[in-house]
Amino acid sequence: MSGEFRIERDSLGEVRVPANALWGAQTQRAIENFPISGLRFPRPFLRALGFIKYAAARVNLDLGLLDEERAKAIMQAAQEVADGKWDDQFPLDIFQTGSGTSTNMNANEVIATRANEILTGVRRTKDPVHPNDHVNLGQSSNDVIPTAIHVSAYVETAEHLLPALEHLRSVLETQSRAWDHLVKTGRTHLMDAMPVRLGQEFSGWARQIELGIERINAALPRVAELAIGGTAVGTGVNTHPEFGQRMAMTLRQLLGHPFVEAKNHFEAQAAQDAIVELSGQLKVVAASLMKIANDVRWMNSGPIAGLQEIRLPALQPGSSIMPGKVNPVIPEAVRMVAAQVFACDAAITWGGALGDFELNVMLPVIAYNILLAIKILGNAARVLADKALTGFMVNEAHITELVGRNPILGTALNPIIGYDKAAEVVKKALAEGRTVKEVVVEMGLLSPEEAEEILDPRKLTEPGLRK
Repeated sequence: MSGEFRIERDSLGEVRVPANALWGAQTQRAIENFPISGLRFPRPFLRALGFIKYAAARVNLDLGLLDEERAKAIMQAAQEVADGKWDDQFPLDIFQTGSGTSTNMNANEVIATRANEILTGVRRTKDPVHPNDHVNLGQSSNDVIPTAIHVSAYVETAEHLLPALEHLRSVLETQSRAWDHLVKTGRTHLMDAMPVRLGQEFSGWARQIELGIERINAALPRVAELAIGGTAVGTGVNTHPEFGQRMAMTLRQLLGHPFVEAKNHFEAQAAQDAIVELSGQLKVVAASLMKIANDVRWMNSGPIAGLQEIRLPALQPGSSIMPGKVNPVIPEAVRMVAAQVFACDAAITWGGALGDFELNVMLPVIAYNILLAIKILGNAARVLADKALTGFMVNEAHITELVGRNPILGTALNPIIGYDKAAEVVKKALAEGRTVKEVVVEMGLLSPEEAEEILDPRKLTEPGLRK
């Protein structure tokens, strides 16, 4: 011990480590080697890593490969890691060795030092619990880190993202029913089109989210396959033949999700296709949120010169110079989230594509981006549901007035008077600022009663309502 540092040793020699740190030499070298971004592994990943080390100690104890005293101390320390007690002891940058070996050793060293403290009252890195020989027993960074990615991504998707999307879907369906009576002007190419009901627009958004949920659920069975048990290159060298199966079963029991041993350990370590697949489905959901948020922005535009169809809740002043201005801040935030998820997917896609032979070596950046995408998508879905799509006001009178004046209603005349005559009616109505109903009657093409029946906007939103 020297001043505020202690001396640790590894295969490369001596390293000075902060005296009170739980980590050891290999973590310290990584701290010094990778001062790149300041980005750290997020809490869900560290939680998964803690549970993996906990499960490994339990499995090795059950297999008779680890004595009870060491196993219980490792399990206690690993549980503390899972619970977040030692997050400040995981300082490593995301941009590090591509296998995540530095972070696996960070976990091994922290858990070993804490286990030794539990057993002896002294913070020692290697005795009686050794980070490699005991905490990492039967494992390799090459199967631990892919397993931590899958476990954390699965748990966060199932427990955070999917419930948020279900909530958003429910809110959209509620609003669809609430506003099914209101007929509005439809738009294609941002130009007036045939009428739709506001409830129908909401139903389309709800279906987008419903399909997104289905897509994500369809990807999860591949994410549930765990690489653990493959060790260095997928052959399972230096581990018990039952280790992988027992690890998956133990993690299934601990976390309550259907984890299974990978069907092929070579695929599970050489590739990250399951996470690339999941990321692709997240990108689809992000595209849906982008579309919904953008529609809401347009509908809210105004309050004088815009569409003025709805008014979102006023959440904060919108301008530092224009008094009284209120902006659609929630849809704007959601659009930025979607853009970030697209970027995460690009990083994950490149990361998944750049695996080399028996190991993908882009694991930390894949881990960071998939967990970021899951987190912000879930949060954005809830914020959109609760702060924009709940509590907005609808300008019913304005919407109804505009739909009645919409000359594109003349489309309904096509089967009655033909396309060319209908076009003549529409052009005349536009030129004179009159309704199609007035013009078609004046031209003697329909009686007032026929025009009223054929050009009823509500009936045009659902052909079954037409006689």
